[in-house]
Amino acid sequence: MRGLKDKIAIVTGGLGDLGYATALRLAEEGCKLALFDLRDDESGMASALGARFIRVDISKEEEVKNACAMVEDTLGPAHILINTAACFVFKGIDADEADWHKINAVNIAGTSFMARFVVPQMKKNKGGSIVNFSSVSGFVGQANFATYNATKFAIRGLTKCWAQDLAPFGIRVNTLCPGYIYTRAFINSCEKLGLDIEEENRRAAAMHLLNRQGKPEEVAAAAAFLASDDASFITGSDLLVDGGYLAK
Repeated sequence: MRGLKDKIAIVTGGLGDLGYATALRLAEEGCKLALFDLRDDESGMASALGARFIRVDISKEEEVKNACAMVEDTLGPAHILINTAACFVFKGIDADEADWHKINAVNIAGTSFMARFVVPQMKKNKGGSIVNFSSVSGFVGQANFATYNATKFAIRGLTKCWAQDLAPFGIRVNTLCPGYIYTRAFINSCEKLGLDIEEENRRAAAMHLLNRQGKPEEVAAAAAFLASDDASFITGSDLLVDGGYLAK
């Protein structure tokens, strides 16, 4: 894709399925990468991509500030920010104060902290691209998903506001909205809940017009597109990678 070679990109949630797939795709396109994640990179996933790894809790403003400064000091000012990091709390009306604090601190505040400290770097580059991960859950209601869906709706709202705020600086801001994606997290959740993986996969597949779950690399390709110059006239938009989930 045009305009990605030698660009400096930060991927939050970089050790997760979607984050790492996106980092891999950006590395293949020639980007210089920094991966942020709450977990330690014990297996050397970042180094396998030639990426810089920084352990950071994006819900902590000071940690985000220091991590972003580290990227600029070692790689240079960032051109691209991919916000895949997310907290998963699935509650309905029973959500309590702790539930709301936990999910809002990461999905809304954390995403905002990342933009706060990366945008000044993008201004030094006279442009950039931010890709915020929302979901099909940011468009519809789902039973007992109120906490999660509220934050995914909010991310779409943040994106549209930031697109207006940052357009004068040549910074584009878009939202990527996956449907159900077949990931290790999906498998682990099935195992944790004692569910049959294949049965759950068939159930999830049937929700999509293409009758399957998506693959992480399909989401990664869309993220790379939005980050690239091929999407140079796209900002404030929602890109669905949902296999027709919302078209049903």
